Amino acid sequence: MTTVHEGTPETTQKTDRLTLAEILEIFAGGRLPLRFTAYDGSSAGPPDAALGLELKTPRGTTYLATGRGDLGLARAYIAGDLDVHGVHPGDPYDLLKALADALVFKLPPPRVMAQVIRSIGVEHLRPVAPPPEEIPARWRRVAGGIRHSKGRDAEAIHHHYDVSNTFYEWVLGPTMTYTCACYPRPDATLDEAQENKYRLVFEKLRLKPGDSLLDVGCGWGGMVRYAARRGVRATGVTLSAEQTSWAQRAIAEEGLGDVAAVRFGDYRDVTETGFDAVSSIGLLEHIGVRNYAAYFTFLRSRLRPGGLLLNHCITRPDNKSEASARGFIDRYVFPDGELTGSGRIIGEAQDAGLEVLHEENLRPHYALTLRDWCANLVDNWDAAVAEVGLPTAKVWGLYMAGSRLAFESGGIQLHQVLAVRPNDGSTSDTLPLRPWWSP
Repeated sequence: MTTVHEGTPETTQKTDRLTLAEILEIFAGGRLPLRFTAYDGSSAGPPDAALGLELKTPRGTTYLATGRGDLGLARAYIAGDLDVHGVHPGDPYDLLKALADALVFKLPPPRVMAQVIRSIGVEHLRPVAPPPEEIPARWRRVAGGIRHSKGRDAEAIHHHYDVSNTFYEWVLGPTMTYTCACYPRPDATLDEAQENKYRLVFEKLRLKPGDSLLDVGCGWGGMVRYAARRGVRATGVTLSAEQTSWAQRAIAEEGLGDVAAVRFGDYRDVTETGFDAVSSIGLLEHIGVRNYAAYFTFLRSRLRPGGLLLNHCITRPDNKSEASARGFIDRYVFPDGELTGSGRIIGEAQDAGLEVLHEENLRPHYALTLRDWCANLVDNWDAAVAEVGLPTAKVWGLYMAGSRLAFESGGIQLHQVLAVRPNDGSTSDTLPLRPWWSP
């Protein structure tokens, strides 16, 4: 590929100072799948490329030079110092996929690296303040308490879930369900798939009229209301004040107040016991791996003997990777989030005295869910920007499109684990010999 200064002949004598486009080509090994242009007038990549990146300001260079991993790119993009072309900011999936498929960054030899540093300038190697949407590094969050203490968990949930109920309505659609759907067929709508997910959880838990359900980390109360409509006494708990108010209003509007309730608080503060079933849909990601033993022990203690637990959460494809999220996800999306493999989750559940009956991976379904959430954001883009601001809207488009790519590639997965609190010997085991729900 040819790197040129706009408005100058390609044969212009090169100096020791590299252009920004030349620097990018060095790190990319000359393999740019898109068009790159920069404020210094340089450009690289195919001139007729459908996709492009535009570095607009010196501050953007500083963000890119000082941010580790994907953090620098995210900072420059969210702050408006880096623009994308050929994709909608509500769904930059195609651009991210092109970068993931074709771009492999490699460090140049020391002599070339020294030339790169001289060309960038030491002024761009000193970190500057990140966009205000970014939260501090983990070590600076200790003022809010140790990681996964009740106070710090509450603050993390507030950061992610208390964005705006109106914003979530536009992105999530009528079901207000912010967890992986389960598509009964390839052409199913998002709403059909979310309804089918609740059906799957309901049937795995063998719920029937008159039973009691505890839904921890209940979000906007989707599972609570689904169960209550079918005669189950359902209680949900969430650390999000916005979710609580929305769910309580929805329960009242549907006339479910006699059988459904959603409260604001930590799941560890639930005092009732003897539930026929417990559902945990998208909570474990916020718990912290070191707290799994206490988490499963607590949920077991809320169940009656013979009661069932369904744990639904995002996982890593192995049980060895570091659990803590880093970079963009930790600073902008899920503060203090941690993921591990399904094997670790199953092991912790078993060690807490639960008998694991079944597990399955819904990874492809989450990719489809994120595709549809991005489509909703694109359709409601102007209203979403007016509601939460352009930087926050861009965070969500980037986060959801990037997550879709990760689910498609297998970098992250979604596992449902079904377990039972064993009977104490005084009652007989009435579970069927084979799974009793539809695939």
